[in-house]
Amino acid sequence: MVILGIDPGTASTGYGILTIDRNIRVTECGCIHTSADKEMPERLRIIYQQVSDLIEQYHPDEVAVEQIYFSKNSKTALSIGQARGVIMLSASLAGKKVFDYTPLEVKRAVVGYGRAEKQQVQYMLKDLLHLAKIPSPDDTADALAVALCHYYSRKLRKYQHP
Repeated sequence: MVILGIDPGTASTGYGILTIDRNIRVTECGCIHTSADKEMPERLRIIYQQVSDLIEQYHPDEVAVEQIYFSKNSKTALSIGQARGVIMLSASLAGKKVFDYTPLEVKRAVVGYGRAEKQQVQYMLKDLLHLAKIPSPDDTADALAVALCHYYSRKLRKYQHP
């Protein structure tokens, strides 16, 4: 099984691809960056195209996307929502099932505590995924955490609904 986890943003969209067979391993991870000097439609096109390219290259079975946490800045929340929209469109057009997770759900799945600090999540990712170092930048680590959360959550659903 291959899971693509995504931490959406317009400046930086993190992605992490986990391959699960007998073990869980990181196949690829990184960030899609767009420049603030570009118009929003162009930035969204870049995100859409690069997510589409990732899906075409790695053929994930499922895509997990982090939900927007409540933001005091409505402009930021709106732009993240637009990025989420093109990400979900890209996955949907490729025939992939898309799953949403809140930051609280991601932290609970990875650390066991929904209010964990970012550093705790990153340390647990390093440990659970047997990485040589903590994933960087933060958006990449967040995307890997979303993918890992989805893996754990789908296992729980399997046992709850045989």
